[in-house]
Amino acid sequence: MKNILRKPFRYNFCNATLIIVAVNIIFYLAGTTFKRLGLEFNVGNARLSFNQFFAMNPVLVLRDNFFWQPITAIFVHANLEHIFFNMLGLLMFGINVEKSIGSKEFTLFYFVCGILANLFSLLIYRITGQYFVFLMGASGAVYSVLFAFVVIFPTVRIFIFGIIPIPGPILILLYAIVEIASQLLGYNGGVAHTTHLFGFAAAWAYFMIRMGVNPIKIWKNTLGH
Repeated sequence: MKNILRKPFRYNFCNATLIIVAVNIIFYLAGTTFKRLGLEFNVGNARLSFNQFFAMNPVLVLRDNFFWQPITAIFVHANLEHIFFNMLGLLMFGINVEKSIGSKEFTLFYFVCGILANLFSLLIYRITGQYFVFLMGASGAVYSVLFAFVVIFPTVRIFIFGIIPIPGPILILLYAIVEIASQLLGYNGGVAHTTHLFGFAAAWAYFMIRMGVNPIKIWKNTLGH
């Protein structure tokens, strides 16, 4: 019996990365317009801004059944800098990943990993009692795409600041260490470090379960040669 989880899509390429970027920009412009016009969502006795309605808040999801938030939070960004760097990362790595695995597989990968990263974060917020946080941004999904890029192109060297060449697998390790340290030390508290880590974890699980590929083994073989 074939494993339905590993049933491949027929390859096609339709610039899904650019479509995802466009949707993010539309969300950002909509949020900016709502803010400028003073528009809000009426929810019971509360009034929520555009970002509060579509970002992910533990109380709204778990108590008020805002079950769309783990999905829509992927498209919501706090400011221009936030969306710029997320979309830059998505364009830098996403197009190559999409060309390699096809648009359907890439789209599934992007949303499965992004949503899982948010759901894992929701669980942590629930356990630790962080009820007033609003998680927003494509970072979890973008970190997953970076992870995929380095799995597919394990010999790649990524230039930090455009100057320092770092082997892809080493960069993933460094990112993970930085995110863990930043979370433990409370550095840059406005950044969802755990969501970034969960993006890596979700991508690893996707490759193992969906694609039957062990990223760690690939990187060990690459670094060993």
